[in-house]
Amino acid sequence: MKPSFAPRTRREVIRSLAGASLLLPGLVSDLLAEESVDADPLSPKRPHFRPKANRVIFIFANGGVSHMDTFDYKPKLFAADGKTLGIGGGLSNQQRLLLRPGWEFKPGGKCGALVSDLFPYLREQMDDICLIKSMNSNDNEHYQATLGIHTGSFFFSRPSIGSWISYGLGTMNRNLPSFVAISAGSPYAGTQIFNNDFLPAYHQGVRVAPGKEPIPNLDRRTSVGPLQELELGLADALNRKHLDARGHDSELAARIRSFETAFHMQTEAKDVFDYADESDETLSLYGMKRGQTDGFGWPCLAARRLVERGVRFVELVDGSSSHNWDQHGDMAEHAKHARNVDQPIAGLLVDLKRRGMLDDTLVVWTTEFGRTPGVDGEKGRGHHSACFSSWLAGAGVRGGTSYGATDDIGAAVTENRVHVHDFHATILHLLGMDHERLTFRHGGRDYRLTDVHGNVVKALLA
Repeated sequence: MKPSFAPRTRREVIRSLAGASLLLPGLVSDLLAEESVDADPLSPKRPHFRPKANRVIFIFANGGVSHMDTFDYKPKLFAADGKTLGIGGGLSNQQRLLLRPGWEFKPGGKCGALVSDLFPYLREQMDDICLIKSMNSNDNEHYQATLGIHTGSFFFSRPSIGSWISYGLGTMNRNLPSFVAISAGSPYAGTQIFNNDFLPAYHQGVRVAPGKEPIPNLDRRTSVGPLQELELGLADALNRKHLDARGHDSELAARIRSFETAFHMQTEAKDVFDYADESDETLSLYGMKRGQTDGFGWPCLAARRLVERGVRFVELVDGSSSHNWDQHGDMAEHAKHARNVDQPIAGLLVDLKRRGMLDDTLVVWTTEFGRTPGVDGEKGRGHHSACFSSWLAGAGVRGGTSYGATDDIGAAVTENRVHVHDFHATILHLLGMDHERLTFRHGGRDYRLTDVHGNVVKALLA
């Protein structure tokens, strides 16, 4: 039988050193005296008001998904194919030949929401989805728009939404990170979309790559057994002695916290990414076969297992900077990307719902901007920040509804604009946080995710 190493407190580990020959009893006494019983910076925090959601799964479609080819049905754009009209919005100064959507639309769910044939599985889950057709961003370039949808800032580095939520609410499982980002490649804006920036470093997202070894070097050194606990306990006590002597140092405090989390992850995180206990039926729901790690099913199932164990915020990145939804040359490429994610995301919603987890889990799907109604390239579409589609599902959301509208060709918002700042304010509200009160003092001023903007879109709330 393999020895079991249950997580213990720092004080317990240090006390265990007293009986070992590694340290003099006097040194152990000094360490215990110096160790302050400080609060865990990631311990669960009370929200501003009663939340609808306790955790978030944030799915980001990298590259700019075309709204008029997916969720925003435009029958007049079908008829206007090949005509020349002013596009408006993002590329408003250019005259382009209009391009008809490449896929038919059909009603889905009892609500009858029209969704294109790109997403046949998601179409059947529309009763649980609140579709926003009137999203609006500030920039047409990938880097800036990706930065904006993640941090609320389009030009300067700021903390990610996942870091803000970790800072505001803490974690529900101290043996796992509060914020996990699952990304097979490097997205636009790189690791900045997972970054804590000026927030304390323990709020940075822990990046996981799908595959046989999601987190490198996680295996416990079995050859040394309990000695590893003693070593880490001593290192932790010395680090804290150093920290107490020099005042607050968020980087050192974060490193201490990361050692603790890494130690506990050696058992718990390995279990999260081991799907041996999942049934064949569940794997099939996500479009997976046993042992499969490629495709989007693996990240979606990982997200369910992470939030099930108390991780507060999980981001899933669909695509990288070199392989994504940015189709300038041929819109037919959208079909390949949609096939990769449609069944896994729909399966995630079904799985959460049947486990009773959708009641307090908020699922977010978004992209950085939409695409132009007119041709860009030979058979593709250009970047379009004037309007695009996103959706929310789960805790506190009015499922089976759509909000906002765009004009006849999907060029501009005509009803109920939802800016990125409004989107963020609404997500925080569902988590029980007032976006104007969630602030952090840095450089002589109070910062927040929504900067000095944003309104909660109450029409989206159940």
